[in-house]
Amino acid sequence: MQQTRTRRQREVLDFIIRYIEGHGYEPSYQMIARHLGVRSKAGIAKHIEALEEQGLLRRRSEDGTFKLEICQKQNIAEQEFDVEWLRSAADDDELEEWELSPLAVPRFMLGEIDPSEVFAYRMPDNAMAGRNICSGDVILVERRTYFRDGTCVAATISNGPVILRNFYRNGSKIELHAANDAYETFRLEGDEVKIHGIFRGLIRPAF
Repeated sequence: MQQTRTRRQREVLDFIIRYIEGHGYEPSYQMIARHLGVRSKAGIAKHIEALEEQGLLRRRSEDGTFKLEICQKQNIAEQEFDVEWLRSAADDDELEEWELSPLAVPRFMLGEIDPSEVFAYRMPDNAMAGRNICSGDVILVERRTYFRDGTCVAATISNGPVILRNFYRNGSKIELHAANDAYETFRLEGDEVKIHGIFRGLIRPAF
């Protein structure tokens, strides 16, 4: 029976694979710990030991140090990563049980985007129906501080709930346009709006 990887084990394996692909050699335990924002290299060693037991990594000794090898590279269609939910204090807190934990997302949906830069957001209405984004859809948002006019962004207005709208600049003001004539356009000063990131894809629940 195949063991189930924990979220942290998936993050460790994903980082090692991407690092080897980008640099041609494996990262140190210290580098992995730094990337994941933890101090303990011993904790990283435990995750790597678990991945070795699952047949995904192999440690080999070379010149008195351990080297890491990828033993079983997953098909990209089978890879998953967990993303946190994008919420504000003003959002409705009546959440379904599956919204209380990080969302597992297939890796192929975001290509080379770093999973740590992605959030999930549950669309509360049909304001973006003109872009085929409907109430109940799970939106994937990439953290971004730069974007062009017409970009679909997740934003918060004056500490209100998170909304999804098309972004435009109009002189000193920012305009947030719905893709549905039934919803208003917001025209605001820049300091009234916080842009969390840009729309990168959606998952439509079957229920």
